[in-house]
Amino acid sequence: MSGSFSVSGSAPCRFAHYFVVCGIDTETGLEPDELAGENFEQSPLKRTFKSKVLARYPENLEWNPFDQDAVNMLCMPKGLSFRTQADQRTPQFHSFIITREDGSRTYGFVHTFYEEVTSPQICSAMQTLTQMHNAESTSANTPSSSSSSSSSSSMDSLASSLDEADSPTSSSSRRAGSYDSSRDTLYVSKALCLITPMPFMHACRRFLSQMHRAVTAATAPPLPLESYVHNILYEVPLPAPGRSLKFHGVYEPIVCQRPGLGELQLADFPLAEAFSLLGVENLVQVFTCTLLEMQILLYSHDYQRLMTVAEGITTLLFPFQWQHVYVPILPASLLHFLDAPVPYLMGLQSKEGTDRSTLELPQEANLCFVDIDNHYIELPEDFPNFPNKTELIQELSEVLLSYGISTNTGAPPRTRTSPGSAPGSTPSTPGRERKTVALRQLEDDGRNGNLAGEELAVLELLQGNATLERLQALTKRTGVTVARVDALRAGVKAQLTEGQGGQTAAEEEELKNAKLNVQLREVCASRFTTMFADYEAFVIQSAPDLESWLTNREQMHNFDKASFLSDQPEPYLPFLSHFIETQMFATFIDNKIMSQWEDKEPLLRVFDARIDKARLFNVRAPSLRSSSYQRCTILKESAQTVEQRLMKIDHTAIHPHLLDMKIGQGKYEQGFFPKLQADVLNTGPTNNKWSHRTATAQRRKERHRHQTEHLGLENDLKEKFMQEARSLGKNLRQPKLSDLSPAVIAQTNWKFVEGLLKECRMKTKRMLVEKMGREAVELGHGEATITGLEENTLIASLCDLLERIWSHGLQVKQGKSALWSHMLHYHAREEKLEQQQAESPVSHVPERRKSDCSMAMPSLPVSLIQDMRHIQSMSEIKTDVGRARAWIRLSLEKKLLSQHLKQLLCRQALTKKLYKRYAFLRCEEEKEQFLFHLLSLNTVDYFCFTSVFTTIMIPYRVVIIPIKKLSNAMTTSNPWVCVSGQLGDSGIMQIPKNVLEMTFDCQNLGKMTTVQLGHDNAGLLAKWLVDCVMVRNEITGHTYKFPCGRWLGKGVDDGSLERVLIGEPVLPSGEEDSGRGCYTPPLQRSPSQIRRISVTSLSGRGYKPTSAQIQEAIGEAVNNIIKHFHKPEKERGSLTVLLCGESSLVSALEQFFRHGFKSARLFQKTVFVWDFVEKAIAYMESADQMGDLQETAEPLGRTCQSLCHYVNAINSTRRNIGKDGKFQLLVCLGARDRLLPQWVPLLVECPVIQRMYEDSALLRDRATVSSHIDVLETLHDFPITLEASIVKGIAL
Repeated sequence: MSGSFSVSGSAPCRFAHYFVVCGIDTETGLEPDELAGENFEQSPLKRTFKSKVLARYPENLEWNPFDQDAVNMLCMPKGLSFRTQADQRTPQFHSFIITREDGSRTYGFVHTFYEEVTSPQICSAMQTLTQMHNAESTSANTPSSSSSSSSSSSMDSLASSLDEADSPTSSSSRRAGSYDSSRDTLYVSKALCLITPMPFMHACRRFLSQMHRAVTAATAPPLPLESYVHNILYEVPLPAPGRSLKFHGVYEPIVCQRPGLGELQLADFPLAEAFSLLGVENLVQVFTCTLLEMQILLYSHDYQRLMTVAEGITTLLFPFQWQHVYVPILPASLLHFLDAPVPYLMGLQSKEGTDRSTLELPQEANLCFVDIDNHYIELPEDFPNFPNKTELIQELSEVLLSYGISTNTGAPPRTRTSPGSAPGSTPSTPGRERKTVALRQLEDDGRNGNLAGEELAVLELLQGNATLERLQALTKRTGVTVARVDALRAGVKAQLTEGQGGQTAAEEEELKNAKLNVQLREVCASRFTTMFADYEAFVIQSAPDLESWLTNREQMHNFDKASFLSDQPEPYLPFLSHFIETQMFATFIDNKIMSQWEDKEPLLRVFDARIDKARLFNVRAPSLRSSSYQRCTILKESAQTVEQRLMKIDHTAIHPHLLDMKIGQGKYEQGFFPKLQADVLNTGPTNNKWSHRTATAQRRKERHRHQTEHLGLENDLKEKFMQEARSLGKNLRQPKLSDLSPAVIAQTNWKFVEGLLKECRMKTKRMLVEKMGREAVELGHGEATITGLEENTLIASLCDLLERIWSHGLQVKQGKSALWSHMLHYHAREEKLEQQQAESPVSHVPERRKSDCSMAMPSLPVSLIQDMRHIQSMSEIKTDVGRARAWIRLSLEKKLLSQHLKQLLCRQALTKKLYKRYAFLRCEEEKEQFLFHLLSLNTVDYFCFTSVFTTIMIPYRVVIIPIKKLSNAMTTSNPWVCVSGQLGDSGIMQIPKNVLEMTFDCQNLGKMTTVQLGHDNAGLLAKWLVDCVMVRNEITGHTYKFPCGRWLGKGVDDGSLERVLIGEPVLPSGEEDSGRGCYTPPLQRSPSQIRRISVTSLSGRGYKPTSAQIQEAIGEAVNNIIKHFHKPEKERGSLTVLLCGESSLVSALEQFFRHGFKSARLFQKTVFVWDFVEKAIAYMESADQMGDLQETAEPLGRTCQSLCHYVNAINSTRRNIGKDGKFQLLVCLGARDRLLPQWVPLLVECPVIQRMYEDSALLRDRATVSSHIDVLETLHDFPITLEASIVKGIAL
């Protein structure tokens, strides 16, 4: 708002900038308003006609040019409305806001009343239209044609019939809603409007209602109306910050106050009303949607309600500001704005008799729909709650209750599943529901000392009726209360007692509203002060000066998001991770950085002062990182400050006075607002003390301004840079309301297209940078910055962007998700083609194979429709929006998002049928760039589908590949397999005999880690030499290879009938040349064929690692385990791989124990490390029985017992895991229970070592052993947990 005050003259000091009169132009007569979507089925009295700005004073101001179209449209958003003497003609008040392209705001306050039409031309035109309409409707009402009226016209006729039913004296003798000039008096709406720089809503409302009273009163007002208009335009100043001001209306003085520089900014719209209309919980949910910059559509029949809720929500955002399209009242002619593919906050007027289900909105995937009149809201899916939501609702409710306002309004919020009316209401009766709601509000909330004249009349009528009085006495005796009468009586009594005090009821009401507003806002402000108390520590200020910062703004990281999130309590993360990605947070941080070089932005200044004050009192220190709720501590003093200002007036403006004007002009005529004398109202006063005072102050300001200009010659350049910086990241600044030419609409749409493309570029770049940052860490470079939570937030915002792109320029909306709807159309068209393809099994992808082992696994076809079917079969997802999001995640994980969308858009005939010419998807060049940006996401690996949909059933395919040269391809025994992943295992599944491939359905296993493969050793050909096992997730296509290269069978290899194999992901075929700039490092592998069979065969193959290599391998294996625990929990991957895979702890220790093993020729049979362990245990146990171990120290004795206990337990297990499997199990259990470093010395000291190892063996080198023990001890700091597949059947 400050933008509008930075100009010369006394402009910034004026309370009001313009006084405007809108209504019917008798010169041009009745003009139908085509833009409002007129329906000629309605009676002429119900139709919309164009209004005009009849007069405005002054003509124009250079610092705030008058926007005639916008003001006219917002003063009378529905155009002119006509009534007869039989209709209700209650005056209405509403406000509006004009947001300029630079973000500065101007407020308008409008009092609409009905004035008799005196022009005979207009009366006769209305008569003619009515006669034509009556003739048409009579002919149309014959039974044959009545059923053929379209749904929309029947909806409007329903609206008009409802309107007529509501009018109090509609007589059946004459046609309702008709007009006959001989019998009826015709009235037309007229609007008086004040345009002000600040939202002094109460003061303007009272001034305008007094102006109207002056026109309708039986006697003329004390002074000509020009005096009052001149006074408010030129002689009433804006109150200074922290001061109050009294000025005079026609009959009563009016008081307003403005908060001081250290307080929350002025907000005069009654927040209590917004809370009463929606209920506290609903309002908090809408507030959360606003913070997350979703699309918010307010819906009500009452313009002032739209404005009250919109302004209420945005004033609660302190210290943040809404940065996107903001149109609280959307005129009927601007409905195309709802097509905007950007976040917006708009208000739409509901027509009488229409229902939510009939409202077709261009996009609803990310929409928060707020039905104000029916007190209910529809929320987007995947919606995080505001931190400490329950406690916040509790605190807000207590504040409201302390002012006697009920907090139980509002239906529970609904996440959008299907269109429908509010729970418990029938679509056909919103009018009736509204009436009962109004009564309920009167009964239970006591929020209003002011009773409407109508209600007062009702009460007088009731009290004067003897029968009703007797009835009421009777009901009282029987314990029944007549709620409405009691409520009315209580209200009148309250009004009388208030009136008797020093203040009028209106002033009391204003004071109450002001106190309540500031307290409700303080509650929300204190939440942000607590949540962002340490935000400054995470602001990255890297630029040396403003110019270089502005130049490199887009490339710079301004806020350390990862560190900030890691410092927050866990429950806050879902909300905060989304919120810190918003434009309002980015702008807040930009303002903070710019405050190094220029004055602080006002909201930021107040917020920082509050944080400093909290630090001073050390409020924050103990509660850092705690999610406990801290209540607002300054409620009382903030209300007192406001009260003191309103009770003790600081300034009184000059009284209205007679002007130097021609006598006799603007003669008073009751009921008609006169044409005011423009010559006296177009120029301000030349000689009053206030203008002298302001002129002096103004001169002082001017001098100061010139000095600062001389000091900083670069001001213009700086301003230009600042404007550019502030608009960065905003897809589109405020669209102009006034100019509706096709060229302007096309240009606006072009801005949308450019904005969407820019947003796509920024989002994909951010996703890549974050993801590559993490992979660089895995490769040993840099620091990790992204968390699983942050990644999920980025993907969710990509889903939202795609929905907005697909919603832009839709011809006809079908379903809640535009993307899914497009895919369904595509599916229907492709079905026949797909059936033909199914008959000839040709894959879309060229068959490039990576290795022989994947030959056994048939490749998955790349099919957009197949992926759709997978999503459709997921019963967990209930909505189209959910299906579209799941499909995007699946395509991203499969690296097919760009390819699928390209395929979807290549059917150009379909795209043309579904989209208007200006739609993003029909801009060829932008569409290509967009697909290219999405293609860049293929360079990194996402598991965003697998990790989110953890409970779905997934089909898996298993292929077992034997080594046919050395063994039978089949086995006579009964094989079995069990697949395990990070989320669970499949359980043991029998493999049918003589089958090497099978599929099974199982709940999502996540990333696969191990396969247990075994058989029961039955039959003659029970030995089996397996090369590897391949497992594929049939939905995501992720394939894992589990190398084995070992025998399974008794009397061969190490006698194992069961092996635990460790998985490694397999690259899809052809991916090595698909431009993968940076592939996620593969998981470590299971012991490969190098670790084949036994020590003898190893020596036979000539593979012997050197002692240096072995020592390095142990250090590396331990180091990898430590790194694993230093990662955030959600990103650690599989520990099993680090313990048992290739380059793992088990394989390194096995090499260590094998080094210097004596040749098998001495023993005449194959020897394994486990043989040495068993012999060592046998020696220890015999020594123990002979008493040799009695002399050893107590701890050593205990260690010896634990080693014997573990080895015996492993030997006695019923699993046939073989000797190498047993050694692996011993190492894993030793690492888990922190016993490994104690066991190694025992094995080294055992005399058996001399018989089985050569002198040069590492195991016999004391120094080496000692250093390895030190390395193994570093694992004691970490909680090692073992996968169930490894420790199955062992109770230790």
